[in-house]
Amino acid sequence: MTIRLTVERERWWHHVTDVAGSIEGLVPVVKGNGYGFGRAGLAVAAIELSPLLAVGTVHELDGLPEQCTPVVLTPSLRAPDSTEPVLTVGNRHHVEALAGWAGRVIVKLESSMHRYGGGIGLVEYAQVAGLRTVGVAIHPPLAGTEDDRLADIVGLLPSIDPSLDVWVSHLSPSTYASLPSTHRYKLRVGTYLWHGDREALRLEADVLEVRQVEARTPVGYRQLATPGLGSLVMVGAGSAGGVTALADGRSPFHFGRHRLALVEPPHMHSSMLFVPNGDACPAVGEWVDVQRPLTTTAVDELRWI
Repeated sequence: MTIRLTVERERWWHHVTDVAGSIEGLVPVVKGNGYGFGRAGLAVAAIELSPLLAVGTVHELDGLPEQCTPVVLTPSLRAPDSTEPVLTVGNRHHVEALAGWAGRVIVKLESSMHRYGGGIGLVEYAQVAGLRTVGVAIHPPLAGTEDDRLADIVGLLPSIDPSLDVWVSHLSPSTYASLPSTHRYKLRVGTYLWHGDREALRLEADVLEVRQVEARTPVGYRQLATPGLGSLVMVGAGSAGGVTALADGRSPFHFGRHRLALVEPPHMHSSMLFVPNGDACPAVGEWVDVQRPLTTTAVDELRWI
């Protein structure tokens, strides 16, 4: 079984560099599964755009290029061995957990996300604790409009010391450029940077088996009856690779621009599909398109063309 991501290299890189060139203070995000590209490989590309790289956790620090400065976005209750990374603190427990650590930190302020983050007093608390505070972070939610996210950030600016960089996210380049000139800013960008040109990316899975079945034949783990005369198509992608049904229950698989029906939910390394007689049916060895977020999909093969 194989889940394959094909990337049109020149088109993809053209988009990436266009975005990077339009944002002063860009911080590329390379976290999780590396947006489907793998963290190690994506980090090599990212350092061509900025010496700062944002990663998800302290457990994602291994394997990064030596010439980059990693910025860890998720707070940690344990300091890393190195003082090279910039860590994030979002409450007093995070600050106290790093007591005695000589590295740098960014203090996350509470936004309407209400996830991590404290009041502006957390900056002084971190400084009194001896942490080298180099910036503050404001993380607005994805919900709402650009104006809503901008207001979330701007509303906190009067309380922030202008000597501290203000790290923000989830803003378009044009909205980011409209931030008040009272402060210096850095914009963390992940999905829009790496996935902004979806036409340059193609996610597929291979077909491993095709067999004819009669109507009402019990099939699969759940022995569900087939809806008619047709073919069962086994695709080499399933829940083990992060491939599941869409949120509304529909199949994520397409062939010839037509959605292929799931017989039952994808399981581990395979998915069972049903194609009625008369419809275009893939053959063993062909590839079907997969409609799933790359951030949650484990890619077996990365192909550059």
